[in-house]
Amino acid sequence: MAGNNAAPSLTSSLSKLQSLHGLFAIYKKQGPTSADVLNNLKEVLLKEAGVKNANPRKRKKQSLKMGHGGTLDSAASGVLVVGVGNGTKMLSTMLTGSKKYTAVGELGKATDTLDASGSVTTEKDFKHVTRLDIEEKLHSFVGDIMQVPPLYSALKKDGQRMSVLLKKGHNVEAKPARPVTVYKLTLQEFKPPLFTLDIECGGGFYVRSLVDDLGKAVSSCAHVKELIRTKQGQFTLEDHALQEEHWTLEHILKSLHLCPDEVAAAEGST
Repeated sequence: MAGNNAAPSLTSSLSKLQSLHGLFAIYKKQGPTSADVLNNLKEVLLKEAGVKNANPRKRKKQSLKMGHGGTLDSAASGVLVVGVGNGTKMLSTMLTGSKKYTAVGELGKATDTLDASGSVTTEKDFKHVTRLDIEEKLHSFVGDIMQVPPLYSALKKDGQRMSVLLKKGHNVEAKPARPVTVYKLTLQEFKPPLFTLDIECGGGFYVRSLVDDLGKAVSSCAHVKELIRTKQGQFTLEDHALQEEHWTLEHILKSLHLCPDEVAAAEGST
């Protein structure tokens, strides 16, 4: 008898999954790309719903519409906002909205990727750098500023990501400086060669570029050793980001933030 009930139960799970519309946040660990994490999430959910041999990387005939708002570097961890169903239409607000990061920088070494995943390109003395030096220079990076994005980034040239082109051996020129906004920037810890920054910024801002520029500003060089996104929009790492063991339909239903249309529909049905 139990076998007869299995198929309807799986069909019901898939229907519930496909009826989800809104935003929620997951925890992205250090290592995989944001796209890989999203595909892993899809695989887990489709497997729970009984969909066998699902390939979330195929765009055609996908049984689950899902996307993420705001790429996190492979070497970074933290909050990754996910849109499901009609919630994917809301992801553009995540790209431009406020974000918070905790970044650990390392003085004395610059890398081609501007973080610890790259190759060291420059080494300079840092013993002259004091906590006061860094705090004073931070003031010039607060507010509406111009920033040159890293060469290794998700930004595209001729339809391909610059980071992919570089790995293929192509010559890539840096994008021109563009306006970005930094709302808050504080030095939390200074233990040379390491220093820790808390950053609140707007869309399009690169923490790696900030740390690289800061290293130059104090007559040395620096790269990002560790980067954690602690907040994106209304979603915080502490309160909203689902750990991998909680990537289930049940937990997503509990944490789902509805689209405005869905909220209106829910209110109309009460």
